[in-house]
Amino acid sequence: MPSKAEVLAYLKDADGATARRDIARAFGVKGEARTELRAMLKEMDADGSIKVKPGKRIERAGTLPPLAPIDVMSVDDDGDLICMPAEWRGEGTPPIIRLSAKRAAKAKPAPGVGDRLLARLFPAGDDGYDADIIKAIGKGAHRFLAVYNKKRKGGVADPVERRAKDSFTIDDGDEGGAKDGDLVWVETKNARGYGPKKARIRGIAGHIDDKHAYSTIALANHGIPTVFPAAVLAEADKAKLPGFDGRTDLRDTPLITIDPADAKDHDDAVYAEPDEDADNQGGFRVIVAIADVSWFVKPDSELDKEAIKRGNSTYLPDRVVPMLPERLSNDLCSLRENEDRPCLAVEMILDSNGVKKRQTFMRAIMRSRAKLSYEEAQAIADGGKAAVGLKAIIHHLYAAYAARMKEREKRAPLDLDLPERKIILNKDGEVEKVIRRDRFDAHKVIEEFMILANVAAAEALERAKTPLIYRVHDTPDPEKLESVREYLETLDYSLVKGGSVRPANFNQLLKIAGERDQKEMVSEVVLRSQRQAIYDTDNVGHFGLNLARYAHFTSPIRRYADLTVHRALVKAFKLGENGQTEKEAKALSKIAEDISDLERRSIAAERESNDRYLAGFLEDRVGAEFDARIRGVTKFGLFVMLDETGADGFIPMRSIGAERFTFFEQEHSVIGDSTGGVFRLGQPVRVKLAEAAPLTGGLRFEMMSDPLPGATRRKGGGKPSKPGFGKKSKAAGDARAKAKKKQARRSASAAKNIPKKPKRRKGNAKPRRD
Repeated sequence: MPSKAEVLAYLKDADGATARRDIARAFGVKGEARTELRAMLKEMDADGSIKVKPGKRIERAGTLPPLAPIDVMSVDDDGDLICMPAEWRGEGTPPIIRLSAKRAAKAKPAPGVGDRLLARLFPAGDDGYDADIIKAIGKGAHRFLAVYNKKRKGGVADPVERRAKDSFTIDDGDEGGAKDGDLVWVETKNARGYGPKKARIRGIAGHIDDKHAYSTIALANHGIPTVFPAAVLAEADKAKLPGFDGRTDLRDTPLITIDPADAKDHDDAVYAEPDEDADNQGGFRVIVAIADVSWFVKPDSELDKEAIKRGNSTYLPDRVVPMLPERLSNDLCSLRENEDRPCLAVEMILDSNGVKKRQTFMRAIMRSRAKLSYEEAQAIADGGKAAVGLKAIIHHLYAAYAARMKEREKRAPLDLDLPERKIILNKDGEVEKVIRRDRFDAHKVIEEFMILANVAAAEALERAKTPLIYRVHDTPDPEKLESVREYLETLDYSLVKGGSVRPANFNQLLKIAGERDQKEMVSEVVLRSQRQAIYDTDNVGHFGLNLARYAHFTSPIRRYADLTVHRALVKAFKLGENGQTEKEAKALSKIAEDISDLERRSIAAERESNDRYLAGFLEDRVGAEFDARIRGVTKFGLFVMLDETGADGFIPMRSIGAERFTFFEQEHSVIGDSTGGVFRLGQPVRVKLAEAAPLTGGLRFEMMSDPLPGATRRKGGGKPSKPGFGKKSKAAGDARAKAKKKQARRSASAAKNIPKKPKRRKGNAKPRRD
């Protein structure tokens, strides 16, 4: 007899609904055992884990057929269309369906939000699907997440999206079992005339009074799965620690873990000592040991399929949504203090200048000698009390780090040391305070050795000619770079021209900015010029770290990319079971693309959750004033970040000042039409909180600061005749004049190339504007 988890796993891989006899045949169930199977399937139908369709065909509850109508709900930052099923009969939240921008672009006409499509669906895990368009079938109902407020008859749904402005009426019979305060999935209904907008409830995601509601909204909006399927948990429960066969015994090497104080999973340990080789005077032997997740998560297993569907762990103020079940992430894979644990380790020999001479990868068994927080490690390094052996370990780690700093100074990676903040919750799940994360040398020690190990992995796999996924960070986009260069000229900074810009050029700017007390302002501008780091099988190097090759190897508990690198190393150096398969090697390009998307998804959910918690924290401080910094300038207004909490908010144009302000894109500034006063990117300002909306995470402010002095006014008022920026007005005026000439050339060029008005299509259909 199969278990329930095994039946669910079988149904997951089945192509559509399956007959009971097929299940019996697949598991070799015969005779009287068929009666037991029938009873078990009836139990599973009753508890909602399977669904019995007409004709007694069985499928997993909450699954979608291979062909189904879907509605386009939204477009993400990468142009992918986020869709939901047009019809959903399953329990809980409908699955998220992703239609890639590449596939959507092939359709004619291209689909947009609100369109209903007939699509072929491909499972992308238990909570999601990828889609391919068959044809457009009209307009579908718009769906969104909202809070349901029950009335005497029916109720009202208030959207949680920041962009939404309207509430929707829920008629009697359309509540879908929702109760007052429930977070619900709502689908719009066709409305006639000018009456209230109406909708129906199609699913329940939680309750607004739940202390985890802010994170629940963020996770639901982005389709991040929070529950592990039964088959995945069953596989994790069966996992066992490996023996010593073929493994190096590192238990006598005093490796230690150094992590945040609240860390539960420890996936890296470090050790350093002076190199005893007489030919390497002043050199070091460094070992970085990483949890051997590849031993437990076998290719194509249920654990593997779930891990690749999640891509990474997601970190929110109130919880961690892990990539792997806790049985692995917090137990068997975690390098716990004084417990034997399997690891994949790299031994690296450094010379006295911190240059890596060679490395050796091994599969090993280790035993962590100590579990330290960053604060504890720093205290010991600063002379605090600790056992003699532990003091020596820390001393050698810091000495090896000092040697690495010589190499780092020559390499000159981008030095953007932006402040990090952490939201601290009380026992009731409310924000107690927001703190700036202290950054110690202990952080830098661990970061440097992790970077070194990641480089070693990439170099070793390249030499072994084994396919791998790189972590790449391309050079800045030329157009963005030119825009940044022009803006910096208005502040009297110069940046090297052409395509030869290196991190060292930015570092020199930041050094000068620090001397002028403008480092945060310039850091914002430099950050905006950078491309986003992604995963790719094509190596373009890592611009920010100034490295020719780089891969993620050191965090396989929380990143799928690292797991693929571990498997590649196991295969390349013949380190035992569960190495890279031929199938995985061929799929690495697609895997890299997918996990890059999933990383962006997690970042967006983390940002949304933080915004809602901070808006809730500040709700009772409406009317208070705060120090802030301008983080974005648009034609609609200014985005600001509060110094105290790091909360982001918006100042509409109407709330900037008494005069009319005009937006100048090239200068990242708004300038007063009457006075020439300036508000620009990175500028410190004083703002007043006008509105806080925890449900959407929105904060609205009013400007309290005066603008920076600008150009002289025309006689009788009007726009400034000679725009500038106070003391640097000549440089600013020259830069603005240059920008205007450039814009005029672009406009003239565009005017010459305006296409002729297209002919009307047959049937007098208007040409589509995409």
